[in-house]
Parts: sequence; C-alpha cells; structure tokens
Amino acid sequence: MTTLLQLDASARAGRSDVHAHGSHTRRLTARFVERWRETVQDRLLYRDLGQRPPAPVDGDWIHAAFTPLPARMPWMQQRLLESDALIDELLDADVIVAGVPMYNFGVPSGFKAYIDNIVRVGRTFGFDRARSGEPYWPLLAGQGRTLVLLGSRGDYGYEPGQRIAAMNHVESSVRTAFGYMGITDVRSLAVEYDEFGGERLAHSLQQAEHAVDRLVDQLLAERKIALDRLLTTA
Repeated sequence: MTTLLQLDASARAGRSDVHAHGSHTRRLTARFVERWRETVQDRLLYRDLGQRPPAPVDGDWIHAAFTPLPARMPWMQQRLLESDALIDELLDADVIVAGVPMYNFGVPSGFKAYIDNIVRVGRTFGFDRARSGEPYWPLLAGQGRTLVLLGSRGDYGYEPGQRIAAMNHVESSVRTAFGYMGITDVRSLAVEYDEFGGERLAHSLQQAEHAVDRLVDQLLAERKIALDRLLTTA
C-alpha cells in the first residue's frame, strides 16, 4: 500500500472551487488526492502547514538537533518532538503532495518552517567532518519517494525561459531542500494569473486541473509497472 502525505501551505483556509476567496493550491492537492483514491484507497496522512504552521527553528532547536542523541537532555528531546513527528510522517510517505503558493517570490513562512524542521542532521541528512570527500550525504536517497509540488502564482511567466523565471524561488528552493535529503523525483505544476482573474485565471486553473489528472494517472501507471517488476523478480 502506498502512503500519501498531503501538505497544504496556503494561508487561505478553503478551496477556490468551494469558497470565493479559497486557495488554488488546496484545490489542486485535494483534486490530486481525490482522483488517486478513486482508483486506489491508499493510506492518507494530512498536515495543514498554513493554518497550523510548525514552530520556527530557534537557538534551542539548533542546540538540541546538533547534540548527539545520547547526550541530549530532556528539554532538548522535548524541543525536537514536533520535528520528530514531521520527519516520521515524511518517512512513512511514498508520495508527498505539497500545495505551495508563491508568496513574494518564495514559499509561505509555514512551509519554510516545515523545511527547516525536516532537513535535520542525523535524521534526513548525514554529516561527518572526518568523512573523505563530501562530509554531507542524503539519508533518504534511493527509497522511491516522489514529491508532487502544486503551486499558484499571482503573475505569469515564471516557468524556465519565460519573462520572469529568475524571480521564481519556489520550485528551485523546494527541489534543493528535498534533494538534499535524497528525494529527487519531483513533479511540479502551477496555476498563474491569480491577480488578473477573469478568463486567463480560469483557463490556467483548467489547465492545472487537467495536468493534475494526467499526473495522477502517470504516477499510478508507474507504480503498477514497478510492482509488476517486483512480482516478476520475486
């Protein structure tokens, strides 16, 4: 059984297909999960990073995270409880479906706090200054996880090679953080024209929804091929 982890980072509480001022990214993550589970009733984990963001990393968190486990005091273990829970969810997941709107050219603060809590030495990446060559290495590499990054943008032209691609710091930063942990299979798409509204936004939403449907079908087909190969070689 595949486990889906749905993450919603929008500050807007509702979905734009249900509420007049709802979130486009919540709309897309819900569509992805609903379409997936229409075909396969896989396990679903859910976390709302927009309405209930993780606590930001602070000095105590850093002190605790970089203290070797046998030497951690009770207050350190307590400070890392939320981070441990977020990482445990990530480790349980096979497909991470993240709704991440663009806020001022980057990710929302709740999603940044999430990244800061899960990119953690000894849990999702390794570090050894005595190691020959690269002292850092990913701990989640080669485990078959896929990140589906579903975004929304107020303007348009943020895709590679387009008019303001250099101002898009969402996909690149998320890919970098997850890749650092070893999750390099990333599929992404986004709605544009949110600030324009009208026909352009409606068309962009329609295109994004169709792309979500195609992506679900593609990932399910890939999963079936992988399972068939395992059964053939078993």
